[in-house]
Amino acid sequence: MISVTLQEQVDLQAFNTLGVSAVAEFYCQVNSAQGLAEASDWASDRNIPITLLGGGSNVVLQPTIAGLVIHNQIMGLQCDPHDEHSTLVSVGAGESWHDTVRTTLERGLYGLENLSLIPGTVGAAPVQNIGAYGVEVKDHFWRLTAFDRFAREWVTCDSAFCQFAYRDSVFKRSPGRYLISEVSFLLSHRFEPVLSYGPLAALQPTAGNALTGIQVSDHICALRSQKLPNPAELPNAGSFFKNPVVDVAQFQRLKQTFPDLVAYEVPEGVKLAAGWLIDQAGFKGYRDPDTGVGMHSEQALVLVNPKHADATAIFKTVAMIQQAIQRRYGVALEVEPVLIG
Repeated sequence: MISVTLQEQVDLQAFNTLGVSAVAEFYCQVNSAQGLAEASDWASDRNIPITLLGGGSNVVLQPTIAGLVIHNQIMGLQCDPHDEHSTLVSVGAGESWHDTVRTTLERGLYGLENLSLIPGTVGAAPVQNIGAYGVEVKDHFWRLTAFDRFAREWVTCDSAFCQFAYRDSVFKRSPGRYLISEVSFLLSHRFEPVLSYGPLAALQPTAGNALTGIQVSDHICALRSQKLPNPAELPNAGSFFKNPVVDVAQFQRLKQTFPDLVAYEVPEGVKLAAGWLIDQAGFKGYRDPDTGVGMHSEQALVLVNPKHADATAIFKTVAMIQQAIQRRYGVALEVEPVLIG
């Protein structure tokens, strides 16, 4: 017997930002670490798969989700002194990511401000190693607590264990194994803004004009709101494609053909702006005439689903765009959201 309430044949349309109708064979909400472990063991005892669902902002759901869907609603935020310069902030995996960012700023704790207004929950942040405007979660990550379904025990995971990479982690590569209950971040008492990303250049502080973390957060919220539609008004999953990385030689060849190519250097080579590639290929604002699936008119990187089409319709449009980008640029576009089911 478990303490959480199990339901059968539950429609998940309200629990994913793409607005896809998907039915979970079994479903439960959990609001404690104990409930998370109990739900996991219940599924393991019956040899059925588990899907962990947070804010539903980075997933594409198949029409039927076999097994148990666990909706993580573990809440809470605790601050503990680390040293004279920093504080350890431990947050329940079900908390809103953006609300967490704002709460830390209001408490004079800095580091997450560039990640403002990213949709989803805290528990999903390390899975995806979310990033924006020159900052990634790994930059301020300390540790997390997760239930290892294979070993049926709780584990504490540091940064090395997580194997963070660009929009990637060990959790993304081992789907369903680790169920995250809490994530901790090491945040600074001193505000040191990261303004290297182009749109933030206007925020450079000047003599007599001190910049605050809240101001940076507000500016980023305004930038994101201009380009990213509200999922409640226009179903979407945020940025749908990763920015592809190519070697220097390929970049130079592309630059000769496309002089305005938007890109920047990274340790692995040169990262191309996927939104620019899609825009220049003519897909900004595109909508499939039958399903309505397409790319947002204000940001070519955002796939929208106004008619609540299913996963098959979504990936039909995705495949068409991927093939067009491959033909035009010789570059493979990789999908960012996770396909579930």
